[in-house]
Amino acid sequence: MTSFFSSSSETNLSTARTIISTAATFAAAAAASAMILRSVTDEFLPMELRHYIYTKIKNAYYRLSPDLTMVIEEFEGLDNNQIYSAAEIYLGTIASPSTRKLRVSKFDHQQTYSLTMERDQSVTDYFKGVKLNWTLFFRHVENLHRNRDISAASKTEIRSLELTFHRKHQNLVLDQYIPFILEEARSKKQELKALRIFTVDHQNLYGNLNDAWVGTTLDHPSTFDTLALDRDLREFVTGDLEKFVRRKEYYKKVGKAWKRGYLLYGPPGTGKSSLIAAMANYLHFDIYDLELTELNSNDELRRLLIAMPNRSILVIEDIDCTVEFQDRNSQSLTGSGRSRDRQVTLSGLLNFIDGLWSSCGDERIIVFTTNHKEKLDSALLRPGRMDVHIHMSYCTPYGFRQLAFNYLGIKENPRFREIEAKIEKTLVTPAEIAEQLLKGAEIGTVLEDLLGFLTKKKESQEVEAKKRKQEELKDDSDGSKGNGVIGTTLKL
Repeated sequence: MTSFFSSSSETNLSTARTIISTAATFAAAAAASAMILRSVTDEFLPMELRHYIYTKIKNAYYRLSPDLTMVIEEFEGLDNNQIYSAAEIYLGTIASPSTRKLRVSKFDHQQTYSLTMERDQSVTDYFKGVKLNWTLFFRHVENLHRNRDISAASKTEIRSLELTFHRKHQNLVLDQYIPFILEEARSKKQELKALRIFTVDHQNLYGNLNDAWVGTTLDHPSTFDTLALDRDLREFVTGDLEKFVRRKEYYKKVGKAWKRGYLLYGPPGTGKSSLIAAMANYLHFDIYDLELTELNSNDELRRLLIAMPNRSILVIEDIDCTVEFQDRNSQSLTGSGRSRDRQVTLSGLLNFIDGLWSSCGDERIIVFTTNHKEKLDSALLRPGRMDVHIHMSYCTPYGFRQLAFNYLGIKENPRFREIEAKIEKTLVTPAEIAEQLLKGAEIGTVLEDLLGFLTKKKESQEVEAKKRKQEELKDDSDGSKGNGVIGTTLKL
């Protein structure tokens, strides 16, 4: 009995081996035949005919398949296809087992590498549990039209992406997946781009709006990690920026332009410009530096602000010194003799910040700086125009420790307590502290010299304070005598 089962098992195993061997032989022959057929057709059939045959076969497969394929061409007519550009960026951020080749590149001042798909490669993505397969195709094109956009005319190949998924998910792909890719690509592109700083190009101010600004690379190293800001202020600013960029739909819902205004005020040397650079690096927004005294009218201001792209920072430094905004009811001629219609006015500026023209652009940061907040018109300071007022104060012990780490690479030293005690009693800016830390190479010597500097500065400030007090007492005394009042001082 045992022998019978053993013999039967051996027979079945032998039969299975024969079937598998035959199937493998058939598969190999079929694959070889397919390769030979492909080779023959590639060699003897014209490219147009090959493309026609492959298209017919592919269409027949698509009709029988439950899958749906969307073709996304690189160009639509003469225009770039935004969906293709976004998908190209997005697909470089994901990887799948089916991907065997990726193209890697990096440009000047670009912070990270760029990865893109290579030809005839596939990437599998999953979105809300749905499997989506991307494939990049190239096709040769001859005799491109001469009037085609130069970026396309220089190509001998036209690229296209094919997105394949089960047809029941078509609405999900169109309504959610593609918008998701567009947003992800926009954020990734913003991270990769080299930041730039722009100024007004007066020669092209009345030409093409795209040429109204001229820029150069912004390679400022300032970040929130290196700023001599107190921790609470740093966390507040970064949190406020993050909340702003996330609230597009909220701004639309409440009927407000998607912008945010910041006023940085305080003594010179307290880090206002460095904070602006840190904001630009944090958001990856370009900076547009505007000098109002160089403009002749509100019309020029309007043209420049319309020409600004979204996701940018407009900076107007020393707003109290640029244009005389204080007297909005003055006569048609200013003290300098310039006609009111030939200068930038406060009403013109406010119309962009908070009026009808404020909606001509999205996701903009507006930053004003001043050394004298008290000189500004109250109309400029109210919420909705300058939403956040940030006082850039003198250096604090926390700020000193940040500077010591930046410049000397140390977090603790026996001299720190003495230095911090003097900083608390002395009006000294972060810029002055930084200048002292730059002077020497030996840490002990640098800190000793900083102590001497703080001691002298404190003594100088005390002398100045006594001098001012004596002058005030003298003025009060002279004023009392002149008014016929003896021994009485009136203070408002």
